[in-house]
Amino acid sequence: MKHSEYSAVIVGSGAAGLYAALKIARQSALPDGVLLLTKSKLGESNSKYAQGGIVGVVNQNNIDSTDLHVADTIKAGAELNDVSVVKYISEISDSVINDLIDIGVPFDKDSNGNIKFTLEAAHSVKRILHIGGDATGKGIVDALSKKVREDSNITVVEHSIAVELLTNADSECKGLIIFNELTGEHEIIYTPATILATGGAGQVYKFTTNPDGATGDGIDLAYNAGAIIQDMEFIQFHPTALAISPTNKNRFLISEAVRGEGAKLIDKDGKEFMSNYHDKKELAPRDIVTRAIYNEMQKKHTSNMFLNASIIDKTRLLERFPTISKKCIDNGIDITSSPIPVAPAAHYLMGGVKAAVSGKTSIRGLYAIGEVACTGFHGANRLASNSLLECVACAYELADYLSFANLQTPKKIDTQILKTIETYSSPISDADYDITSLKQELKDIMWNNVGIIRSEEKLLDAQAQIDILHKNFNRTRKCLNTEEYEYRNMLTVAKLITIAALNRKDSIGAHTRFDNIKNINTNKELEYAK
Repeated sequence: MKHSEYSAVIVGSGAAGLYAALKIARQSALPDGVLLLTKSKLGESNSKYAQGGIVGVVNQNNIDSTDLHVADTIKAGAELNDVSVVKYISEISDSVINDLIDIGVPFDKDSNGNIKFTLEAAHSVKRILHIGGDATGKGIVDALSKKVREDSNITVVEHSIAVELLTNADSECKGLIIFNELTGEHEIIYTPATILATGGAGQVYKFTTNPDGATGDGIDLAYNAGAIIQDMEFIQFHPTALAISPTNKNRFLISEAVRGEGAKLIDKDGKEFMSNYHDKKELAPRDIVTRAIYNEMQKKHTSNMFLNASIIDKTRLLERFPTISKKCIDNGIDITSSPIPVAPAAHYLMGGVKAAVSGKTSIRGLYAIGEVACTGFHGANRLASNSLLECVACAYELADYLSFANLQTPKKIDTQILKTIETYSSPISDADYDITSLKQELKDIMWNNVGIIRSEEKLLDAQAQIDILHKNFNRTRKCLNTEEYEYRNMLTVAKLITIAALNRKDSIGAHTRFDNIKNINTNKELEYAK
């Protein structure tokens, strides 16, 4: 098999991966350079589709403070957050935001050149920075991608998926095996620093706001290498995704910021209902708004509710949300005069590979940043727009940590690694699987049994069905193509989510057990239809 050597390898090209590549290339001694690996095109990621913005507790915002941001984050996270991590990320957000500005990230500013801030649900003050009104993720990813392309110390390899981590007998990660989709061949990469920035896993669910590539690849890699995985039961379902029809699977996100600007949730008769669920109504934490919409859908036997944004000043609405407006117009909806059909969809994974703010995992030489990582920042339910902040803050800290590391490519390859390589050098059966149908079957199982409202009965049913799918997929580790690898990874992630959901008996944050609904964290009594 072809092999190469790099001082650091980053898997994934969202905000976390791109920013890490830039910072590491600029701060570290790199005798063999940096490799940035992506299974599609550079920048294609969950980050690219983030609309609302990025949290920044910055000095020029005199109504905000780290204490306020920490309090909001912990409250939204049902107090399961790691407080030290929340404080640290909040405190360095000013430095990170200003560094992004220096790199060329074009945050929206007013006529006086001051950064504009907006409000989102569960935030106590306006602290969300945005780009192009509602294209923040794309703005950040585009700016970082341009700089990565220009950096001679960074090698970009597209259309290649990481399929196995190379760990030695001492449980140290010494590199990885990749599958190059363009050549159809497996390749070996040796490195002292393997960085997972592969994003989330929304594609394990029938309805999701995530792009097609969000198949939990990094979690499968880390889990099979023996890394600690935690909090997988905490899946955030975004309350307002565009629901044109019940068969529309990948759902376009209708940003939290639309409600922050004053839009109201209504039923088909135009009646508002959020006052029945929480004092903050539309600006309640995401888990509560999601369950409220789900409950209304169940009671009224309908596939969606509506978001009325027409009450916002028309000029302001179109200026603030041009991307959302265009998407709705493309689907025959004028948001200045008609309500937007919305329904919950899988959006964000709070759990993942257990990692420190610096990205360090339980395996030496393996790092995880961004959505694939679980630092404890988000607790049981992510506060809106904290995700992009975590991506860049942890990439920032990782680069600083690695600047003091001796990034020498491993010279000795032990027997355990050679055995792993031999597995990928051996032929496998040419069994023909209908991966599209298998993926859809898994998505249906997860949506119906491990979704917004869960019970032990349904979780056990899901576990049994996933075990059957796994048994019938006659691949141990090596697969024939990218689609098979994605399905393999989705099976692993689905299993981990289901087991974690079974183990946590109480309802808290984004994890709701119908068989213990009374303990849910809300200040008003909720009743849910079965």
